[in-house]
Amino acid sequence: MKILGYLGSPRVKGLTGRLLQSTLDGAASSGAEVKRIDLIKCSIKFCMGCGNCYSKNPELSIGVCPLKDDMAGILEEYMQADGYVYASPTYDMYVTALMKMFLERKIAFTYKAKEDAGLFPTPRPGVAVNFTKKASMIVTGNSADEFKEVMGDPCFEAMEGDLIWEQIDTVDTLYVGGVETIPEEVLAERMDTAYKMGKRLVEEIEKSRQ
Repeated sequence: MKILGYLGSPRVKGLTGRLLQSTLDGAASSGAEVKRIDLIKCSIKFCMGCGNCYSKNPELSIGVCPLKDDMAGILEEYMQADGYVYASPTYDMYVTALMKMFLERKIAFTYKAKEDAGLFPTPRPGVAVNFTKKASMIVTGNSADEFKEVMGDPCFEAMEGDLIWEQIDTVDTLYVGGVETIPEEVLAERMDTAYKMGKRLVEEIEKSRQ
């Protein structure tokens, strides 16, 4: 089993990255192979909205994008994984631009024929996995925990959007607020929560395949 973690923070050693790493460590402790992808270190260009990736080659699992960057390889690896952890700080009440670029380019997993203009795109061959893959998500913010509904939920919804047609369930979501002043003992509790999230992610994937 392979679990991929995607960090949407430009600060790879920041709190969001530490929480992501704790989740991956938890998954590894349950026997999963894990890999962390720091999106800031990847070459991911802005989607140009040309439609090439979702309007051609319906036989492919991943549509062909004319942009030359790392995204084709990232999506190939994504397809081969069994589970995912998305982690992003809240920037202006939403996921970071790094995470949003990654999410936008996942449109290459869909296909829509010209005659279906105006309709929702459909998953390409092999993309819809009948809920045998799972995901968990982490969002951090300066606003305290009681503002999760305003600060965290829009980010979770953004990251979950593509998972609907990929047929991937979300196992856990974790919002960690007040990050600028979070006490060490509270941070330790959140790290432990993240670790247990990783273990639970592996368990839920195993259950879905029994």
